[in-house]
Amino acid sequence: MKAAVFYDREDIRYEERPIPQIGENEILLKMKICGVCGTDIHKVVDRIVPPNTVLGHEVSGEIVQVGKNVTQFEEGDRVFVAHHVPCFTCHYCNRGNYSLCTQFKATNLDPGGFSEYIRVSAVHVKHTMGKLPSDMSFETGAFVEPVACCLHGFESIALNPGDTVFIMGAGQIGCIQIQLAKYFLADRVIVSDINPFRLNKSLEFGADYIINSKNEHVRDRIMEITDGQGADVVIISAGVNHLLTEAMECVGKGGTILVFAPFKRDLVPLRADRFFQDEIKLVGSYSSNPYNYDKALQLLKMGVVEADKMITHRFHLSQLNEAIQCAHSTKENVLKVLIKS
Repeated sequence: MKAAVFYDREDIRYEERPIPQIGENEILLKMKICGVCGTDIHKVVDRIVPPNTVLGHEVSGEIVQVGKNVTQFEEGDRVFVAHHVPCFTCHYCNRGNYSLCTQFKATNLDPGGFSEYIRVSAVHVKHTMGKLPSDMSFETGAFVEPVACCLHGFESIALNPGDTVFIMGAGQIGCIQIQLAKYFLADRVIVSDINPFRLNKSLEFGADYIINSKNEHVRDRIMEITDGQGADVVIISAGVNHLLTEAMECVGKGGTILVFAPFKRDLVPLRADRFFQDEIKLVGSYSSNPYNYDKALQLLKMGVVEADKMITHRFHLSQLNEAIQCAHSTKENVLKVLIKS
């Protein structure tokens, strides 16, 4: 089989690899679509994974082989699958923090989503794989994992009907969050970015106001829009550390800031007095958990998240390097990039 293998920032090789052998409780999946996630871009651009790594985790595909003990799936089934599985029994799992479980990051697809065939382990088969509706495309199916991640984040912010939500970053995740915020009855959704194309796309997905942070003073615009009150919820969906300082200036009294993007390990200045005086909450959200997938699938099926409208680019598996560069570009008119085998 073929796989797109990371070696360096601009060195992703389309290589021949052996087709994985499956065990009696496992499944062999033919990858049809794998989305390019922001974390894939982060891992490639910042070289935070070792050479000889196969990335990719937003996967949909067709089952081509099942282990003899697998009863809930069969050959030919069209499915989605996600990459991390918690143990459900450790200290963190018992508190509902599944993505902090030690097993969570230790589990993965074999070899990764950017390959023609994938071995799906027994725990993945049991907890992170699901059948796609007959009328749902593989492309839409590849959105289950990122939508689930966004749902996991929304679980942390207690969004109330009528709230004002400010989303910092109009990329693929930001646009999913716009649609979810509207579904959960936010009154106003404000979006900031430096990319005019993405800002205009955010309007298509329900944003009420857009702010080009390259040309406009973000805090002033937020206060203008909210009559000086600030946003009830601020979601940081771009991995830029200084956005945390900016978010603190834009969140209103009693509001919540959700950090949804990976920051570098740097210090940033914050107005510490606001936590006490204004009862500001600051929370983080990493990945998803198995309880998010069915909900994500239903939201996609209902059209709450319009996957088709988010796709701007499609590349063959052999073109992963070009796909990563495209998705990372601040000049391209790009939103969601998919890889097909």
